[in-house]
Amino acid sequence: MNDSGQLSRLYRQVKMMLGVGRVTASSDAGSAQTVQYQTPLEVRGNTPRMAEFGFSSALPVGSDVVIGFLGGDRSSAVIIASNHQAYRHTGLVAGETVIYSQWGQFIKLTEAGIIIEANNQPVTVNNANEVTINATDSVLMKTPILKVTGDIIDHCESNSATLKTLREAYNSHKHPVKNVQGGSATITSELPGSGVK
Repeated sequence: MNDSGQLSRLYRQVKMMLGVGRVTASSDAGSAQTVQYQTPLEVRGNTPRMAEFGFSSALPVGSDVVIGFLGGDRSSAVIIASNHQAYRHTGLVAGETVIYSQWGQFIKLTEAGIIIEANNQPVTVNNANEVTINATDSVLMKTPILKVTGDIIDHCESNSATLKTLREAYNSHKHPVKNVQGGSATITSELPGSGVK
C-alpha cells in the first residue's frame, strides 16, 4: 500500500472513531453497564458504558450518547458520555455541581450552601451506627410532627436524664401542703391534674 492509501485508511479510521446515538435499552446487571443504542446506520446492543468510579446511573431510554469506536472499528464500541435533553438539570452557575434523577430529585452544591430536593419522596439513611450534625448556629426542623423511637437527652454532654425519665418524674411527683388544718399536720397533694405524655 502506498503512502496515499495509508493516509486514506488512517483518515477513515480517525473519522470513524466517534459517533452519536440514542439509547433504546440498557442493563446494569453485569460487571459493566451495557447499553443498546441506535444511530442512523445501525442498532447495536451489549455496548459497555464507561463511568467514573464511585458514581453510577442508569440511562433512561431516549438518552443521547457519545460512542467511541476503538481503532475506528465500529464493532468495538464503548459509551463515553451521555445526556438526556428532557431531564437535564438546568440553570447552574459557574462552580455549581448537581446530582439529579429523572423524577425531579437532586442534590445541588452551591456557593451559598447545599440543597437537597426530595420532590415529595421519602429520604432514608440506613445502617449508620452514629449520625452527627455539626451546625454552628442551630438546627431547624419544619415539620408537623417529629417522631423518635428511642429516648431523647438534651444537654447530653453534661446530662444523662432522658426526657422520658423527666416526664415520669413530673407525672408522679407530689407536693406537701402545710398547715391547712389546725395543728401541725402535713397534707400531701394529689398528683398533677394533667400529666405530661
